[in-house]
Amino acid sequence: MEEVFQPDFECMRPFLRRHRVAEAWEWISSVTSPLAEEMVPLEEAAGRVLANDVVSPRNVPGFPRAMMDGYAVVAEDTLGASPQAPIVLRVIGESCPGQPPVCSVGRGEAVRIATGAPLPPGANAVLPAEWTDERGAVVFVLGSVPPQKHIAHVGEDVRAGEIIFRKGRRIRPQDLGLLSSLGLTEIAVVKSPNVRIFITGDEISPAGAPANEFCIPDANGPMLQALARRDGAIVCDKRIIPDDSESLTEAFKEPAEVVLVSGGSSVGHRDLVPGVLAKLGELVIHGVAMRPSSPAGMGRIGKKLVFLLPGNPVSCLCAYDFFAGRAIRTLSGRSPEWPYRKVSVPLRRKITSRLGRLDYVRVVLVDGEAEPLAVSGAAILSSTTRADGFLLCPEESEGLSPGTLVDVYLYDVAA
Repeated sequence: MEEVFQPDFECMRPFLRRHRVAEAWEWISSVTSPLAEEMVPLEEAAGRVLANDVVSPRNVPGFPRAMMDGYAVVAEDTLGASPQAPIVLRVIGESCPGQPPVCSVGRGEAVRIATGAPLPPGANAVLPAEWTDERGAVVFVLGSVPPQKHIAHVGEDVRAGEIIFRKGRRIRPQDLGLLSSLGLTEIAVVKSPNVRIFITGDEISPAGAPANEFCIPDANGPMLQALARRDGAIVCDKRIIPDDSESLTEAFKEPAEVVLVSGGSSVGHRDLVPGVLAKLGELVIHGVAMRPSSPAGMGRIGKKLVFLLPGNPVSCLCAYDFFAGRAIRTLSGRSPEWPYRKVSVPLRRKITSRLGRLDYVRVVLVDGEAEPLAVSGAAILSSTTRADGFLLCPEESEGLSPGTLVDVYLYDVAA
């Protein structure tokens, strides 16, 4: 059911319609899917998403090897050995890492061996060096080992033909170690979407520009760049664009998978972005039943996705996470869901809302409860830095009572 318009300080005149968040998510889901695959060197693959299952081409280890420094022996020769009753074995050679065995081990014999060196034929255990006392050509055995002790066997870690990672896995540093141990130097991953970030507004100045009392340093650009990179994008462009249709039109024509536009997204006479998008492509959604971020919008120019994000920083952050980030995460092969850790805690203080509108509420955690911050302004970006996270007051609710168990999404990103 469409909601009846009520005045909102985020826009100058009414939207014809406020779309529900679920509608926007449904559209994003219908137009996004993981991009094609590309091969990248292992050194560049951390954090990327596997495009295919990875099947091991070899056994790891590929040969039986020593797990510690000591002596390769026939385990039965050590039975009953102790410091009080040592057993004497003849040392016949040495097995070194990276070299083939130089001899076989028979009964009553031992081969000096280093960690990682191949186990000589005939040996079935490695006797730790600290349990021995070598004297010239013999070694005194001061303890016993059972068969197969301190040996890494063929395929013990990974077997040839085994699926070690499934498609869709986000590659972790330890994954790179295992992939490298298989002899792989590159891997197929989902391509990263190219994203352009345009900050609109004649009042916006670059960070670090000379002070001007009537200009506002760009806060949204660095924030959006970091968010897009977090979600797997390559930010190929980030710049400030003046409030004129010609400049916006030329910027929109540049190639990218996703365009993020901050500012100029509402319905005021200087909000030009929705009209330019509608002229060049299609403006699918404009105006969302949520607070903040109600002036958010989205559409396409060909296959290029365009997200209109409000200029107020908190609204910009919220709209990115709800909509643009969802699309970027999907394109890069990740889950569309938020990358935030979630905790369930009681609400400390009442929250009021309005039926038909979803509220994004910044909170701090106090004594295991969620305390809403006493600020609602969409321009108060510092509220998100003071907050531990946010909760959602759903569309079907007029508010939440103290003591209600709520899900808090923490701004610290989960690994």
